[in-house]
Amino acid sequence: MKAAARAFWLRTPGEGELREVTLPTPGEDEVLVRSLYSGVSRGTETLVFRGQVPESQHAAMRAPFQEGDFPGPVKYGYLSVGVVEEGPSALKGRTVFCLHPHQTRYVVPASAVTVVPDDVPPARAVLAGTVETAVNALWDAAPLIGDRIAVVGGGMVGSSVAALLARFPGVRVQLVDSDPARAETADALGVGFASPADALGDCDLVVHASATEQGLARALELLRPEGTVVELSWYGDRRVGLPLGEAFHSRRLTVRSSQVGTVSPARAHRGYDGRLALALELLADPRLDALITGESAFEELPEVMPLLASGEIPALCHLVRYGKTA
Repeated sequence: MKAAARAFWLRTPGEGELREVTLPTPGEDEVLVRSLYSGVSRGTETLVFRGQVPESQHAAMRAPFQEGDFPGPVKYGYLSVGVVEEGPSALKGRTVFCLHPHQTRYVVPASAVTVVPDDVPPARAVLAGTVETAVNALWDAAPLIGDRIAVVGGGMVGSSVAALLARFPGVRVQLVDSDPARAETADALGVGFASPADALGDCDLVVHASATEQGLARALELLRPEGTVVELSWYGDRRVGLPLGEAFHSRRLTVRSSQVGTVSPARAHRGYDGRLALALELLADPRLDALITGESAFEELPEVMPLLASGEIPALCHLVRYGKTA
């Protein structure tokens, strides 16, 4: 008898539902995972929920175990932590991370799961995908000891970058956000905080993650001559204006993109598996619990997702909790 499960689907932009799923019997090199937690990032996932993935990016934005197509119906998500109930003996009973949508149980290749280190709580492990993005960004940015750095945008990705930068010796790190409530997050992560107007300038590096035109313009203003902005924001189908006149050329500024879909060329030899394993190791730091700012049951997702997408629930990473019999 095949096992049953439930999954969250985006039926149409702005409306989600839970659907029944019949799971296949795991093959020799597959695992059956029972979900403990999943995470909702207010960045990419809420853009998907609102139907704002540009048609030109439909293929590039596919999640590893996505079903359906944009703008919907589509099963989307990529932050899942669970326990292996069936599979190879080396994995059975282990807590694992997988880039899987929100679903109570699922069957995937054993190679698609990564064991969560014993010193990382399962709930915190849902942050692995976002910390992996931060790792890739810092491989691209290559900060140096003693650098003066601003992270503009205190959302889930920006805060993850700031948390990792806090470990660099001699670095001045400031998290910049228009929401004064992000000061509490910055304090928990061990970095400075400033509003955009009060941010410290003369930066060697600015990491931009606010997904706003104003934030990117401010990031350029904070640079020293020949400084670099690493752009982590993904704008979906929005066009963004950028002040490339004025002193942009005379100050010889650089704007470069960074995106987790490709391992940074600077560390290509580490591969996707090595990058994710590093992200999970870094999650042993309890300060990263500050990035989890809300929690609800899986059954509540159809009601919660519209509130996350609209900002009525002001979350960084919103934790989705699964029951023991999920």
